[in-house]
Amino acid sequence: MTTPFPFTAVVGQDDLRLALLLNAVSPAVGGVLVRGEKGTAKSTAVRALSALLPEVAVVPGCRFSCDPASPDPSCPDGPHEPGPGAHRPARMVELPVGASEDRLVGALDIERALAEGVKAFEPGLLADAHRGILYVDEVNLLHDHLVDLLLDAAAMGASYVEREGVSVRHAARFLLVGTMNPEEGELRPQLLDRFGLTVEVAASREPDQRVEVVRRRLAYDDDPAGFAARWAGEEAAVRQRIVAARELLPQVRLGDGALRQIAATCAAFEVDGMRADIVMARTATALAAWAGRTDVLAEDVRQAALLALPHRRRRNPFDAPGLDEDKLDRTLEEFSGESPDDDPDPDPDPDGPGGGGGGPAPDAGPQGGGDTGARPEDGDGGEPQPSGAGAGEQPAARAAEPFRTKALSVPGIGEGAAGRRSRARTEHGRTTGARRPRGALTKLHLAATVQAAAPHQRARGRSGPGLVIRRDDLRQAAREGREGNLVLFVVDASGSMAARRRMSAVKGAVLSLLLDAYQRRDKVGLVTFRGSAADVALPPTSSVDAAAARLETLPTGGRTPLAAGLLKAHEVLRVERLRDPARRALVVVVTDGRATGGPEPVALAGRAARLFAAEQIASVVVDCESGPVRLGLAGQLAAELGGTAVTLDELRADAIAGLVKDVQGTSRRAA
Repeated sequence: MTTPFPFTAVVGQDDLRLALLLNAVSPAVGGVLVRGEKGTAKSTAVRALSALLPEVAVVPGCRFSCDPASPDPSCPDGPHEPGPGAHRPARMVELPVGASEDRLVGALDIERALAEGVKAFEPGLLADAHRGILYVDEVNLLHDHLVDLLLDAAAMGASYVEREGVSVRHAARFLLVGTMNPEEGELRPQLLDRFGLTVEVAASREPDQRVEVVRRRLAYDDDPAGFAARWAGEEAAVRQRIVAARELLPQVRLGDGALRQIAATCAAFEVDGMRADIVMARTATALAAWAGRTDVLAEDVRQAALLALPHRRRRNPFDAPGLDEDKLDRTLEEFSGESPDDDPDPDPDPDGPGGGGGGPAPDAGPQGGGDTGARPEDGDGGEPQPSGAGAGEQPAARAAEPFRTKALSVPGIGEGAAGRRSRARTEHGRTTGARRPRGALTKLHLAATVQAAAPHQRARGRSGPGLVIRRDDLRQAAREGREGNLVLFVVDASGSMAARRRMSAVKGAVLSLLLDAYQRRDKVGLVTFRGSAADVALPPTSSVDAAAARLETLPTGGRTPLAAGLLKAHEVLRVERLRDPARRALVVVVTDGRATGGPEPVALAGRAARLFAAEQIASVVVDCESGPVRLGLAGQLAAELGGTAVTLDELRADAIAGLVKDVQGTSRRAA
């Protein structure tokens, strides 16, 4: 067995280590989501934690790790009589990104059931993780239905399996830990909320600390066992402290004053629902127990807020993470009394304590959460010139408020990565037919299997009731679900688009489409064209907030090299098909249709557009033309692309719900 890197030898990352330890003390906190760039010890710290957890007593031979002192009465391997059991280390079970639903929750052993007539249940990873750690690396890349299953199990403390004639319920209480790199895409907000705590990690910028990281890692790689032995004392001390905190936890008192501070903090940051209040209460209690106290203090509430609220206050993927700590401190101070009647001021200043003090206003944005691209001095007029602005370049316009867009989809049936935009053949979804299994059988199509076996019964010696099933008879259920696409935005940033300040509305529309792409789990890319050339502002990525940041600072001005923009987009798609051939593309061209850059601009743009039509690449043209006299150039471009044109107003109008169901034109398909 590989010797894990010692938990106490991890350099820095104090918030990460604290969040993991709090869950070790009180699994009811609800797990940890660790967000950060690659190479920041996320996986190392999680794997190291399992070595610190106390051993667990289990019923010998029970596949579901029942506690011998209080065995689960509905355990599939039961019933168990209370009594002495065996001890084993707490497990850390890893859930691979490509795991199937059966591997996660368990399922009927199909081959044994058909060949032997035995209704045997094969436990999944949730059973293995009971009373241990379930670790999901790259949780943001996990299929939505798997995330739903494991989070439901984490919330209920049990797993329910109802399928193929099997009805099983078993306990599944585990410490859920997920890690993710935000550059590869975000989790949906409703799934973020199901993690108790979240931690943002980043590599240290202090040279001395970075040196120490390298020194310890090299020493561990040279001699893992020897390195672990040098940290054995610190590891034992933390292990004993976890045990002591667990024993103290039931005695910790959460007073009314602390509860009021928790409720006031959640209300001040406008988090949805009540889960945040409950998680903060459990976290503050665990913090007190970890500190060896039986009373929850204001400092515990503050630390609990910093761990439990940042991922819950984000309303969309473009909001910066983090909390405004000044606002948090003001809220805790305002509600520091034990009674709501303690405040002597009957008419408090609505702008917060201190009135005209120097701190930020209550609605100030997050502190230290990263630059979103917006600047306080940016306004509708007098905008500053961007650094490096060229001749004819106009300042970056602010995006208008995003809105809900119409559903754009790629026609036909694909086989790409799971998502929500277009139809696809998947392992999950509605059953549409049957086929011979390619590899291991995962979803049995019972009727098709019986039909395949029925004609051969006499040859197999069967003359009475029953059915002889052989491996060749097994049929896999063919299912249809949804896939995520590559949505490539080709944005006209020329001077004609900047006229009459249209760029603000255009950016708002693209931002709305980016939000839609985030919700549908697409990859996105951004190509812009202006002046004399086109640029790949953002190569295809799953990080839509990165695309939003590039869009925010997009300058405008110059001529309109439409052909260059289309050719650049075509090249991006060619390269992406080599990397990810199963993912289908949807090209969204945002332009007024004018072409003024280069020789014969209109003819060149037409030839470039016909490349997309020849390869049947799905496309939509968002027509940004405005004014009383319209030339209809965007509609002509859409026709040459073989796609559909939609105006900015139509992009959000309810009257055309079915306009762009088939982005290649409804005339090609039967009604």
